[in-house]
Amino acid sequence: MKFGSYSYDEYIHLVKSFHGSMAPGLVIGGFIVETALQNLPEGEFFDAVCETSVCLPDAVQLLTPCTIGNGWMKVFDLGRFAVTLYEKESGKGIRVYLDTEKLKAWPEFHAWFFKLKPKREQDSEALLNQIKEAGAAVLSMEEVQVKPEITIKRRMGPTAVCPQCGEAYPLRDGASCLACQGKSPYVN
Repeated sequence: MKFGSYSYDEYIHLVKSFHGSMAPGLVIGGFIVETALQNLPEGEFFDAVCETSVCLPDAVQLLTPCTIGNGWMKVFDLGRFAVTLYEKESGKGIRVYLDTEKLKAWPEFHAWFFKLKPKREQDSEALLNQIKEAGAAVLSMEEVQVKPEITIKRRMGPTAVCPQCGEAYPLRDGASCLACQGKSPYVN
């Protein structure tokens, strides 16, 4: 069992060091990403779409060159545990998701995913064993076409100094930065 160039144990070590703890979602995320990678045409340059902001984006960043920072991964928090890897130009891709019907055969995995037990009552060892045993067997896949507006790379473009706060910002945002336009996440 390999995750890119990593063995299962190497990937688990990577998960712990990158994520800060053992994360079951990141473990199954490794299977999701690996399944998508195995089903992409050879030599494709691809981007990624994650349909959740929880754990799965970390698996994409660990196992592919797609990161939020380089703009090759987009997160659409639809609340679905799915990843799409798609060809950058055409938008044709492979979507892999955790199939809830298939998950029923794995009781501890099922209980964890649906939050049927409080975390303190979960058997972490049994959960991780079931995720490892289930692997790609609990996943489903489909070919998808990503919307053209998603495949367009948004470049930063010219930069200016905001006349209100004095910080640099992309000029495409208007006469002042987005924070000074009222879109800051902070309370003044």
